Amino acid sequence: MSEDSEVSPRDASEAIANGAMLVDVREKSEYDDVHIPGSVLIPLGELPARLAEIPADRDVYVHCRMGGRSARAVDYLRTFGRPNAYNVSGGIEAWEEAGLPVEH
Repeated sequence: MSEDSEVSPRDASEAIANGAMLVDVREKSEYDDVHIPGSVLIPLGELPARLAEIPADRDVYVHCRMGGRSARAVDYLRTFGRPNAYNVSGGIEAWEEAGLPVEH
């Protein structure tokens, strides 16, 4: 994964506030425990079948728990025509540590 594909939670939050999409690639049970308001749940294993749900014409930020699954998802998305896909570094854990909103 290249440097330009990772962004901080704060930068991602600002982009989302301006209309970017946020995708959560964790499993449903993880999402049910805690999630970022407005995020769209597409578990990593479902991504190929649900690729059409990811717009090619707007920025997409992807997160998981700590950043590993979302990094793989961003690589996949960029390979399949989503050049504006970015990994939220540190995942939802870093998001919470940054004081950004989550829902339990």
